[in-house]
Amino acid sequence: MRVLGIETSCDETGVAIYDSAQGLLAHALYSQVAMHTEYGGVVPELASRDHVRKTIPLIENAMAEAGLASKDIDGVAYTIGPGLVGALLVGAAIGRSIGFAWNVPTVGVHHMEGHLLAPMLEPNPPEFPFVALLVSGGHTQLVKVERMGNYEILGESVDDAVGEAFDKTAKLLGLGYPGGAALAALAEKGDSKRFHFPRPMVDRPGLEFSFSGLKTFAVNTANKYGLAPQTQADIARAFQDAVVETLVIKCRRALHATGWKTLVVAGGVGANRELRLQLTAMTQQENSRVYFPRPAFCTDNGAMIAYAGCQRLLAGERSSLAIEVFPRWSLSADSIF
Repeated sequence: MRVLGIETSCDETGVAIYDSAQGLLAHALYSQVAMHTEYGGVVPELASRDHVRKTIPLIENAMAEAGLASKDIDGVAYTIGPGLVGALLVGAAIGRSIGFAWNVPTVGVHHMEGHLLAPMLEPNPPEFPFVALLVSGGHTQLVKVERMGNYEILGESVDDAVGEAFDKTAKLLGLGYPGGAALAALAEKGDSKRFHFPRPMVDRPGLEFSFSGLKTFAVNTANKYGLAPQTQADIARAFQDAVVETLVIKCRRALHATGWKTLVVAGGVGANRELRLQLTAMTQQENSRVYFPRPAFCTDNGAMIAYAGCQRLLAGERSSLAIEVFPRWSLSADSIF
């Protein structure tokens, strides 16, 4: 089956074509970061308008890259939640309309399921079952994955998602928006021994997360010591070290709780170099394995939606003619096929 995937949940327009026999045939991505930077965050109305402008041209580009015509597509998948309601409606309306026009089945995809399954696009994909760590700007979750479509949330953040905490701390340090990648780069220049930030919620049992306190700790540290260049780097290092160690501790606990030996990491923060190094070291100590998608597929993209949609279409799932989106949508509430 050959599936066109469309991702428009936030500030990136992603389009891809996935073939169940040949793998990924084409993918294209347009990021709105430059447009939103001057506002210090995503402006939902601007995001929706830009998706309207960019989605169809990206579809045309992907089709041309793959050398395909409409008759070569067997299905269409599009993100229906969670995300910004206006942005989701753009992708869902376009995807459902294309399916109707081309007379092929369509299916709505959970955005976080797309992230969770992104490592399946790699040459050496993980096998079910596994524990997944989903770390992005909007979500921090540990998920028990029995099989495709069967997800149980083991723990999640009770306040800020880790990506959100990275961006807010980066903004505090004057690194602009989005600043997660810039903070990680700055942290490499920092002194790991100068400041020690708390590791939130690791002194008690459980798999929940909390990162808003780290942001407050960073503010207080900056107010006390100032923001000279080296101090900026030292704060960035302390913040990143605290986040990474917290995530590693909770991932180890999740592996122990399930008794499983496979960890999957996905979402934008999954591209963080230090997190990858520390999780790799931890899983080696636990005689387990960790799988990451390539950095390009850590952020929002159409390839993950095309893959997840293809699996659902192959399982017989179909969307109705109605166009529905779900700005808030629990992954564990998703239907099991």
